[in-house]
Amino acid sequence: MDAFEIRRLGAADGSAYRSLRLEALERHPASFGTSFEDVAGHGPDWFGARLEQGITLGAFRDGALAGAVTLVLNEGAKLRHKGDVTAVYLRPAARGLGLGTALLGRLIAEARPLVEALRLTVEAENGAASRLYESLGFRAYGRERRALKIGERYHDEVLMELALANDPALEPANPHAPETPREA
Repeated sequence: MDAFEIRRLGAADGSAYRSLRLEALERHPASFGTSFEDVAGHGPDWFGARLEQGITLGAFRDGALAGAVTLVLNEGAKLRHKGDVTAVYLRPAARGLGLGTALLGRLIAEARPLVEALRLTVEAENGAASRLYESLGFRAYGRERRALKIGERYHDEVLMELALANDPALEPANPHAPETPREA
């Protein structure tokens, strides 16, 4: 992989993150629940403030922000055990270099002491993203039909999860494992 610096983004990165995020929303509207129009009017300070509220990792190449990913931690007592991976985006020039794997791998490492599982959604037709997530251990557990509507077209999303804790209920089923006898 080319030389990338991966670090947590903060308020000072608001301008660079704004540029990256708006590019992502404009070029790939079906990949995000937020629309370009929802946030285009906000300036770097607004984006910087949002970076301070969560965990967003950015990957820099030659001093420029080339990609980012966000971990949203749930605050409610019943939901604290899982985190949501959102806003995953790599600029086209940064794709195919192993950056997605490195960026998500770092996020997974930071999430491991905080949550038991990570969840994300991926646009059903985005095979490249699905393959990346699967390579990191994420498994599909459902599909939300008509999750997004852009103009008059609907887009399905695949729901994926990665178990971080050793909990059999979160692990994908092993179709080759022998069945456990059930008690009567």
